[in-house]
Amino acid sequence: MKLYSSLDEDIKQLSGWKMDALKKFSRKMMDKKHKFPCIPATQAHALNHLRYGFVGSFLNNSTSKDVAQLLKAFTQNSRDYGSYATLIVFFDTPKVIKETCSVEDFETAFWSQIRQLTEHDEMNWPAHIPIDPYNNGWEFCFHGEPYFMYCATPSHERRDSRSFPYFMMAITPRWVLREFYSNEKHAGKIKNKIRERMIEYDCADPHPDLKKYGDDDNYEWRQYFLRDDDTAISHCPFHQMLNERLKK
Repeated sequence: MKLYSSLDEDIKQLSGWKMDALKKFSRKMMDKKHKFPCIPATQAHALNHLRYGFVGSFLNNSTSKDVAQLLKAFTQNSRDYGSYATLIVFFDTPKVIKETCSVEDFETAFWSQIRQLTEHDEMNWPAHIPIDPYNNGWEFCFHGEPYFMYCATPSHERRDSRSFPYFMMAITPRWVLREFYSNEKHAGKIKNKIRERMIEYDCADPHPDLKKYGDDDNYEWRQYFLRDDDTAISHCPFHQMLNERLKK
């Protein structure tokens, strides 16, 4: 599996759904009239700090292994990509999936990919990260690195910030976010601006689960996949599987 940079010559050789996904993503990041809310994401795109990977349908058994290979390669080199380094994974999403899958179906697919990623992880869970998702210090980890996960789907309609024509994940290392928040005053201004943009961008108010990492009432896994309305999954689908893996 290959990681692409927008400056790679061979990225110009992409075709079919892969080129279509990349072009639509770039348009979303660069739209000056309908500005994408996450300012660090648009900066990462402009600065070429993003890396892209393309995998098959989430219905294929081999897809999660391919995602794991991409994320491992990204983890090993992410600090060379820039201060906003993030991995964007596009999934092949045929028309029939777009037409038949609901937001909740994609939510199930997302958590299935997360569970399978952990099954393919070659490294132990970092000792400094709690294994309990109901601890406010918990976040997803892979290859020894804590990550924030973001998912967008073709079925989202009211939350345009979570809508994309292809099933997609954006995977950001915690060290990127830690660096961003190191200047609290600057980060606070950007966060306020992001919230203002989100209110303009989406047809729904910001989801109540959008909170700050480390706050007493925040659970990171609730932010990974946001539904089109204010409802949320009642329990963490990752919890039981992680405990079973760590007991082995």
